[in-house]
Amino acid sequence: MRNPKISIITVVFNSEATIVDTIESVRAQNYPNMEYIVVDGLSKDRTLDRIHEHGDVITRLVSEKDFGIYDAMNKGIRLATGEVIGFINGDDFYMPGVLAKVAEAFLDPGLDACYGDLCYVRQNDISSVVRHWRSSPFVPGAFEEGWCPPHPTFFVRREVYERHGLFDLDYRIAADVELMMRFLERHHINSNYLPGVMVTMRLGGTTNRSWQNILQQNKEVLHALKIHGLRANPVRFFSKKLVSRGIQVFRAVWFKVRG
Repeated sequence: MRNPKISIITVVFNSEATIVDTIESVRAQNYPNMEYIVVDGLSKDRTLDRIHEHGDVITRLVSEKDFGIYDAMNKGIRLATGEVIGFINGDDFYMPGVLAKVAEAFLDPGLDACYGDLCYVRQNDISSVVRHWRSSPFVPGAFEEGWCPPHPTFFVRREVYERHGLFDLDYRIAADVELMMRFLERHHINSNYLPGVMVTMRLGGTTNRSWQNILQQNKEVLHALKIHGLRANPVRFFSKKLVSRGIQVFRAVWFKVRG
């Protein structure tokens, strides 16, 4: 059975300092059956210059006005021709061998999605791990307790988007969580957890940029829980989520101390 074609999408805006790391991490995958789509929101810095300098790995580049990150992600999905779609943000980068690992998982024709682990690092020191997000196999009701896969590690068959929809633009910050919740909790797609760090993410993204954004995201997630007929108990949700995040931070510190 042949390896599936994987479409990688990067949505970027004013990321001249980090976009090269992202592009080069895609190049380093050395996966033969891949397309790479970059959707730029009319960056005002030198992001496009950096993209053009390293653009030989890019299959398609779009630079135009959008209505936010999720609108740009939807553009990328509509442009994708691969059987499997994944997203890597303009300040994140893949670990070696990720696409080969994902492709092997999708040799199973019954698999709809897979995901793995993620590490948060400091914006100006990518060797300093701040939080180790170790995920786990999905179980129904997990989103009620603040669980969700790290979205940059979430690879999905294109036909799943065609059947169940794209990112809902009514969600300003949590459309990625709502989409994964919709796919897994409501439509019961078949997913597989692949242990191991797939993506390194710099702190300072849209969600974790401020406490206001973190609060807004959680409000949106609670709203999504109600919309999809799940329990939206704020006390249970936040307590479980705080414990989970605390464990992730402790794990990062523990590994750092142990060297």
